[in-house]
Amino acid sequence: MRKARPKKRPLIPDPRFNDTLVTKFVNNMMLQGKKNIAYTIFYEAMDIVSEKTGEDGLEVFKKALANVTPAVEVRSRRIGGATFQIPSEIRPGRKMSIGMKALVNYSRKRHEKTMGQKLAAEIVAAYKEEGTAFKRKEDTHRMAEANKAFSHFRF
Repeated sequence: MRKARPKKRPLIPDPRFNDTLVTKFVNNMMLQGKKNIAYTIFYEAMDIVSEKTGEDGLEVFKKALANVTPAVEVRSRRIGGATFQIPSEIRPGRKMSIGMKALVNYSRKRHEKTMGQKLAAEIVAAYKEEGTAFKRKEDTHRMAEANKAFSHFRF
């Protein structure tokens, strides 16, 4: 087991928007260490988003990310032979990570032609509070609400 927790490494802001949130998202989207390709895809998506909505692409992205970020999650806990789904609050870093991963995964499953178009479509859908990533957040909240009776088992 590890002696001490590893320290958080500082993130370098991205070149175009000078924002560390974008860097974090690109790191989540990146495959096989191809960061330049990931940046290219993200910037293409931002251009498409600003073209579609007529607003600043980065602001739309931040709002979309906030819309798909869940506040609670359910965790399985075994108590006396039975497994209960216990709703619990999510710490801020994990919230953001879950939201980003949902956006990336569900944009990959879309049916547009390029990844930039897929990502742009999912961001616009999340901005309008629709789309698969937003639906996942709603489902998570619904499950937490349904299992609220077990919240006294929280650990």
